[in-house]
Amino acid sequence: MSAAVLVLYNPVSGDSTAKEFFQNHVLPRLDSSGIEPSAIVATEHAGHAGTVVTDFLQKHRGEVVVVLGSGDGTLHEVVNALSGHVFDTARTITFALVPCGTANALFSSLFPPTSESPAVAHKLLSLDAFIARSKPKPLTLARTTLYEGPTQQIPCHSTISVVVTSAALHASILEDSELLRKEIPGIERFKVAAQQNIARWYQSRVKLFPLSSTGVVQVYDANMKALVPHKGPLDLSGPFAYFLSTVNVDRLEPAFRITPQFSTEPPQGASLDVVVVRPQRDPVFRSDTPQTREAFAAKAYAVLMAAYQDGNHIRLRYKESGDICEDSDGPTVVEYFRCGSWEWIPREVDEKARLVCSDGSILKIAEGRQGFL
Repeated sequence: MSAAVLVLYNPVSGDSTAKEFFQNHVLPRLDSSGIEPSAIVATEHAGHAGTVVTDFLQKHRGEVVVVLGSGDGTLHEVVNALSGHVFDTARTITFALVPCGTANALFSSLFPPTSESPAVAHKLLSLDAFIARSKPKPLTLARTTLYEGPTQQIPCHSTISVVVTSAALHASILEDSELLRKEIPGIERFKVAAQQNIARWYQSRVKLFPLSSTGVVQVYDANMKALVPHKGPLDLSGPFAYFLSTVNVDRLEPAFRITPQFSTEPPQGASLDVVVVRPQRDPVFRSDTPQTREAFAAKAYAVLMAAYQDGNHIRLRYKESGDICEDSDGPTVVEYFRCGSWEWIPREVDEKARLVCSDGSILKIAEGRQGFL
């Protein structure tokens, strides 16, 4: 095989078993396939993975394959390091993903779990595809930019996502889940963090901009069970309970299929699938009180739990009583869009609304600024 192969793993990802898994399974599989890595590296600190891959690309000018044992956060780190480096020629890099993180959203979307797949064999599916010389799947990259200035047109920070960019509840969950990582290393910590934030609402405005390929924003129609066109941009007023967009994936955990239309109705070209929950769509909403928020928290939690049921949350509707079910003809609890970009414009008084999550990394929009993807 002519490609230069870098084996790179993060020994502290997920439950910290990457080193053992690579020694027992990944390296023997490469050896039995006649593939000799040019380098084998375990990351030692934050930022190390990006440096290792950048240096490797500078030394090897031909085809480069990175066998990456980590979660989505390490891939995020590598992609951002590469985006900030200027190479003398255009480069192509292929990743063979070995899921060693907590949620492994990208791997789980590319290789959805099945009850029949043995755990070890399933984790080696991307590596096996590389060994078999299967055609790689191109990734869409989403750039998040924070703006400042009187007209909000001065970029002050940007980052690239390969999985998810979010605000509202999901960003709060990711921020608080990091505090729980040592105590609860697995994905259960996300549910604990969700319970801590489930009653919170987020004061912001959102603008959704059309897809460049079609000139429209697409909106999920629950009656047709499909995305339908909406001409021009869409303006959404808050408050928001949930706001999240994804690229490349239909799920954020093996069973948490939050943007199911990505795989059910695959996009044509670069796009963002966006999931929104706005409490004031509830037919029984009258005023924003602590009691109202606590009552709606049960509905927001039901939405999250339905996402674990093969993405069933997008089919939930309100009854006139405010109860939610699938067989009502009322408004949907979840709003689902496909767009080319969006703006999140938080109110200055809401500190939590200024949090933005990019592949698990938390950014904070300063007062008087906005986020654009």
